[in-house]
Amino acid sequence: MKPDRLENAHAHKVQDVAIGLDTDPATGLEPAQVHQRLKRYGPNQLRRQKTRNVLAILAHQFNSIIVWLLAGAALLSFAFDDIAEGVAIVVVLLLNGGIGFVTELRAARSMEALMRIAEVKTRVRRDGHQRIVNAHELVPGDVVILEAGDVVTADLRISQASNLQADESVLTGESVPVVKSTKPVSLDATLGDRTCMAFKGTAITQGTGEGLVVATGMKTEIGHISDLVQSAESEAAPLEKRLDSLGHRLVWLTFALAILTIGAGILRGHEVVAMIQTGVVLAVAAVPEGLPVVATLSLARGMWRMSQRNAVITRLSSVETLGATTVILTDKTGTLTENRMTAVRYLLDGGDVELEAHESDGRNPASDDPFNWAIRIGALCNNAELGDGKADGRAGDPMELALLAVAKTSGVSHAGLLKEFPEIREHAFDPDAKMMATVHADDGRCLVAVKGAQEAVIDSADAVLTAEGPRPLDETARQQWKSRSSKAACEGLRLLGLAMKRSEQEGPDPYVGLTLVGLVCLLDPVREDVPPAIKACREAGVRVIMMTGDHADTAATIARQAGLGDGDLTVIEGSEIAGLDPGAVSEDVRKRVLSADVFARVAPETKLTLVSIYQKAGHVVAMTGDGVNDAPALKKADIGIAMGKRGTQVAQQAAHMVLLDDQFATIIMAMRQGRVIFDNIRKFVVYLMSCNVSEVLVVGLAVGIGLPMPLLPLQILFLNLVTDVFPAFALGLGKGDKNVMHKPPRDPDEPIMDRARWTLIGVLGAAITVSTLGAFHLALDWLRLEADAAVTVAFLTLALAQLWNVFNMRDPDAGLFSNDVTRNPYVWGALALCLGLIGLAHWLPWLADLLGLPNPGPQGLALSAAASLAPLVLGQVWLTLARFGKG
Repeated sequence: MKPDRLENAHAHKVQDVAIGLDTDPATGLEPAQVHQRLKRYGPNQLRRQKTRNVLAILAHQFNSIIVWLLAGAALLSFAFDDIAEGVAIVVVLLLNGGIGFVTELRAARSMEALMRIAEVKTRVRRDGHQRIVNAHELVPGDVVILEAGDVVTADLRISQASNLQADESVLTGESVPVVKSTKPVSLDATLGDRTCMAFKGTAITQGTGEGLVVATGMKTEIGHISDLVQSAESEAAPLEKRLDSLGHRLVWLTFALAILTIGAGILRGHEVVAMIQTGVVLAVAAVPEGLPVVATLSLARGMWRMSQRNAVITRLSSVETLGATTVILTDKTGTLTENRMTAVRYLLDGGDVELEAHESDGRNPASDDPFNWAIRIGALCNNAELGDGKADGRAGDPMELALLAVAKTSGVSHAGLLKEFPEIREHAFDPDAKMMATVHADDGRCLVAVKGAQEAVIDSADAVLTAEGPRPLDETARQQWKSRSSKAACEGLRLLGLAMKRSEQEGPDPYVGLTLVGLVCLLDPVREDVPPAIKACREAGVRVIMMTGDHADTAATIARQAGLGDGDLTVIEGSEIAGLDPGAVSEDVRKRVLSADVFARVAPETKLTLVSIYQKAGHVVAMTGDGVNDAPALKKADIGIAMGKRGTQVAQQAAHMVLLDDQFATIIMAMRQGRVIFDNIRKFVVYLMSCNVSEVLVVGLAVGIGLPMPLLPLQILFLNLVTDVFPAFALGLGKGDKNVMHKPPRDPDEPIMDRARWTLIGVLGAAITVSTLGAFHLALDWLRLEADAAVTVAFLTLALAQLWNVFNMRDPDAGLFSNDVTRNPYVWGALALCLGLIGLAHWLPWLADLLGLPNPGPQGLALSAAASLAPLVLGQVWLTLARFGKG
């Protein structure tokens, strides 16, 4: 067999392809040939996509620098016989890992969509006989027999076609079925233009035919896309990158503080072992043990909340990624549009009839005006079934369904029309003539109803139907009709020509002597929720860019109706950027690509390239799609979004989020949740870090100035896991600012902690430190308490100050008493819980003994309560000054 006949079968005649495949289309392969080729080429199956197993999901929960830092602190605790402290840290790690593991495991989908495509039967001709075989047994050279409703199970070179049409939207994104023929096309024809080919995974919508198998398994077009999906590298989520960046900073901060404190203590004459233990205490204090737990729970809460709003997230960190999105690359068919054709206009002799503006009230459907005849011809020359009008009752070509829908809306019954004009015979669609015809009885005469490509119908007509009856169609009038047709096509409309012929007897050629009735214009309409959703994206500073396999004119029309672009649209054809290397794109090409609003006629590889180009330009890319052709780009994007109802399982498996309601507006809701979650993460990180900084400073300064140790290691861990975690988690559940979607997306490179927030951490940490050490000093020198009782005063002051510190997390622009923190019911619940736990730590004898907290008496308790309020007052003053500083 000649390789070029296999790879470029679309550019060769059927006879040449058959010779190259060593097969006879009339008899098919012999059993010995099938056996030999099955051994040579293997089964007609796609490689199983690699799935994340349980161990991989579990390992992912511990792949964090902060988790490693905590693990190190636990090991040091065990090394110095601080068993309780080490066990507590291990419990934190297991809790964090368990929450993330269960959440991601529940979201993981077990289906293998690509494999299911092959689990069907196929009718073939072998050894001169037709037989049904398993699709995975097909080999190159097999003769496959096709009819309406079949799923194509291998790449075929069409050898026979009778009114054969195929739905290739899963591969090309085009919603209109492709008419198939046996004629070869040019060598460089795009996938959507290879009309002599039928591709694996597509569906036959109409007609019958036969084809020669030219590719099976991974050699098919869908196999190439499957390979792209498996080789496309998933990008690390922005939140994961930021948390790792913060974790690296904490590592160096921890080491620096520990070394400085140990060195200072040794220089002041303290024992080396005691100072090393103190260093471990500081390491525990510097690491926010609650950060992984709170971040995981906050993301999981957002994930569950989104699932209730029809957005299923498959990976925790993808929740926040939505909020960082700067660009949405969206598919057209079925995402922006309804994936159904609708008749919107009729071009008639007397002018254009816009269907939305056309009033049927008072009009007689039985009259003989051109509009009525256009409706009748469209309904008569038709093989579709409208059923009850619902999606599951409709069957047939989308354009034919649109013509039946117009007839029904206009009061014309399809069944009644066929009763009035009984069908005698049908002339199937002729690829050469580009028309089809049906012959009907008409009171003893013949009525021929014709529809087809507009130019073919115009050229075949020698008369035009007017309100007064048929009138000769001269060359001038013919050119005027073609001009009207071209103008409508430039608007992105698809056109069909409608013609008729009435005669005493049926002639030999149904396409001779036609009377042009008119042209019908069809469009796949934009979904109602799309324009307001895209407007919301624009207000949020997010660009929406359309990618489609459709033609540029059609794509531009849909883009304008959807509200894309700011005025003039920039449309780029896929052929202009095909084969680009994202890492070696010139500056001019890069600028042109980044400025585009629409990419038309794009192949799956090009979508993948576009995602990479935008990512390399610093964008956080969301990609929406529903077809097999979208899967590689969905996996590569920072956040891949697949459709749940009409999306292929291949696309859903590659995506990070699945929209159960297929509503583009659901993306806006999810983006808002993502932004709110990131703001909440910032709040609780500032809260946790300011609390931890205060603990570090309290211990470090006390050692540095020669005071007794004000806090014990287990006390610090208790504070980190109790008074820190619950308020932080409450902050993570906040509903957010109502104006969050009226702000531009943050810089993708912006860290979780910017300079302003590090400054706030320092100010609040210092305030808590001063109040805690001040209370500790007053307890020792003013109240004359024993050192262990003074430690209780320091512990209570620090614990209460950290609780009140939650109110310092409000937005500087918000009110003092009414803000996003005070309106958060979870905050008040967390404060009540923490106060109860602190009370138990003080009043339960066994817990007080474990933590080393003797009763400091009424004066000590009053001192702790009063001193704890100072950081709250200072924090509110700082936030007020920050607000005025902005103004």
